[in-house]
Amino acid sequence: MPTTTAPRICPLCEATCGLTLTLDGTRVTGARGDRDDIFSRGFVCPKGASFGELDADPDRLRSPLVRVDGALREATWDEAFDLVARRLPPLVAAHGPNAVAVVLGNPNVHTMAGALYPPLLLGALRTRNVFSASTVDQMPKHVSCGLLFGDAQAIPVPDLDRTAHLLIVGANPLDSNGSLCTAPDFPGRLKALRSRGGTLTVVDPRRTRTARLADRYVPIRPGTDALLLAALAQVLFAEDLADPGALAGHLEGVDRVAAAVRDFTPEAVAAACDVEPGTIRAMARELAAAPCAAVYGRVGGSTVAYGTLTNWLVDVLNVLTGNLDRPGGAMFPLAATAPAPRPAGPGRGFALGRWSSRVSGHPEAKSELPLAALAEEIDTPGDGRVRALVTIAANPVLSAPDGDRLDRALDRDLDFMVAVDPYLNETTRHADVVLPPPPPSQTAHFDFAFNHFAVRNQVRYTPAAVPLEEGRMDECEIHARLVLAATGAQGTPPDAVDALAIDRALAKAAAQPHSPAHGMDPAAFATRLTGRTPAERRLDLMLRLGPYGLTLEDLLAHPHGIDLGPLRPRLPQVLKTRSGRVELFPEPIAADLPRLRAALADPAPPLVLVGRRHLRSNNSWLHNVPALNGGTNTCTLQVHPDDAARLGLRDGAPARVKGEGGEVEAPVEVTDAVRRGVVSLPHGWGHDRPGTRLSFAATRPGVNVNQLLDGTRLDPLSGTAVLNGFPVEVTPVG
Repeated sequence: MPTTTAPRICPLCEATCGLTLTLDGTRVTGARGDRDDIFSRGFVCPKGASFGELDADPDRLRSPLVRVDGALREATWDEAFDLVARRLPPLVAAHGPNAVAVVLGNPNVHTMAGALYPPLLLGALRTRNVFSASTVDQMPKHVSCGLLFGDAQAIPVPDLDRTAHLLIVGANPLDSNGSLCTAPDFPGRLKALRSRGGTLTVVDPRRTRTARLADRYVPIRPGTDALLLAALAQVLFAEDLADPGALAGHLEGVDRVAAAVRDFTPEAVAAACDVEPGTIRAMARELAAAPCAAVYGRVGGSTVAYGTLTNWLVDVLNVLTGNLDRPGGAMFPLAATAPAPRPAGPGRGFALGRWSSRVSGHPEAKSELPLAALAEEIDTPGDGRVRALVTIAANPVLSAPDGDRLDRALDRDLDFMVAVDPYLNETTRHADVVLPPPPPSQTAHFDFAFNHFAVRNQVRYTPAAVPLEEGRMDECEIHARLVLAATGAQGTPPDAVDALAIDRALAKAAAQPHSPAHGMDPAAFATRLTGRTPAERRLDLMLRLGPYGLTLEDLLAHPHGIDLGPLRPRLPQVLKTRSGRVELFPEPIAADLPRLRAALADPAPPLVLVGRRHLRSNNSWLHNVPALNGGTNTCTLQVHPDDAARLGLRDGAPARVKGEGGEVEAPVEVTDAVRRGVVSLPHGWGHDRPGTRLSFAATRPGVNVNQLLDGTRLDPLSGTAVLNGFPVEVTPVG
């Protein structure tokens, strides 16, 4: 067959780079950056370049698996969905909707199906036991933005291409490619900032690749980011540098913030942060003096004891310097599939703790419970116990604290489990039914989630590069049939799920005065929708109801994307708070601040652990690709030379790391890339459990860093696990 090419948006991280796939018939033989892509302009990282190897991974499941007499065997699609229909609805009928828990993993947001169908499944099941990767990653940002702006999805991103000063806290975008900030070629954008005379400041306990690029690097003590940011705010007020400018008319609570941070002087926080007061004052003055600036924080500032306070203070600083919602500052993207903007005015606001988990009483946040609580919800007897589990592209045995307990709970205490996943991994090996989606080359792609965090407004869609292989099922159909089987509607055509979603969306839009469909007959509007699949029809609907009036045909006519322009100011329209203003000092934040103030007197632990990212990795789901698992992408314990000498550790020799939840052994890597008093293990490893089919990952299994935690350390406002800055003991092995 002739060699051809096809465009494809990379689904392997948040950068969403455009790829050009080389095809030998239906086999992907190469992947390079798409030079014509309107957003990434040819940039590609090692993950994107490995697309073909990932696509052809021989360990990817080709057909469903069902458990028979205790063992998983291959089955037909009808057999798999019939088993779900026989087992799951009776459990719900007998024990109530909360007897089912749903876990949504990180890869969900990288697929069309993961964006379109899990909300329908959750709505149909009506369970409150919803868990996701957000509470081991980004939930503090959602909570802080929900409290500030009334909308947990209204997350401002740094306007990278126009800013003059970027302060990065707890993020390493040169390795992560950006997170909650969709920016292809983050390295090039940071170098462009430097080239145009801008300033880059990086706060991180590790001298990361990003930190090495910085004008100012601040090696902070892990977990104290909120103290540093509070001190920056204190300096702005004390030196009369706070100037919200045009934002002033949209704010409330500025004076209360000034009073709240008054005690967090540079001198007061210096010992806790291990940052000199003069450095803190210089940082605040530089931020205030810049013609435009943005503060950006990510995982390192979220997965700590004060995660929500840290993320709140990030945007407090953007507000106080007048940099929120202005070019070159922190701005709100407007995606092509976002609802048409509503008129400015008060909204419903954002609430926390509307219900709590059964065992430990953890409050919900954004309709989710902490992933760290999943094991106890399964293995603790009593009314309301989780008896059935649905995981979608999730591997919580590796990603949640105390994976050993969860592993045992999945093995011993569940009545039924179904997983949508291409792999038999550390979690899905416990499932009664595994439903494998096809390889990404056989799947259409649209970034519903990441376009909401993009540093430039744009829209791109790529159909499947090759036809669906015989015997496989389209991922969207898998999800639609799962919704039907799980809710007692097995046998209904799967298109009915999408038809119902379209009908509901149009009925709502027709009643909204600001909608393009206002006053129209929903049935007549539906006849205008195009698309070869139900999912394409739903995409077409969202585009037509969106802020740019686009259609699916527009996207198909522009295979490399449509540029919708730079980010534009959106306040006050974006606000949905009850006041219709930015509520700068919400009550949950005020109630949590005394905990931060008490931290000023806490003695620093002798040794704490932080995680780390690698350019050729993304959590636990790329370690089975040989091109991405090797070289410097290894599971080592990084230790500063002084700590290694003090503890008797040798480079390359094994060390035992002990935390509150358990202990692991890993080879030592002596390096001054970590500061004194800090050790670092990467996240997502531990591929040494029996019963998986990850043949290459098993040859380099690494250890599960989350096994060091027992799940009790959580940020109280967001329920996010404290995965960084927790105390450990390290000793040499032997």
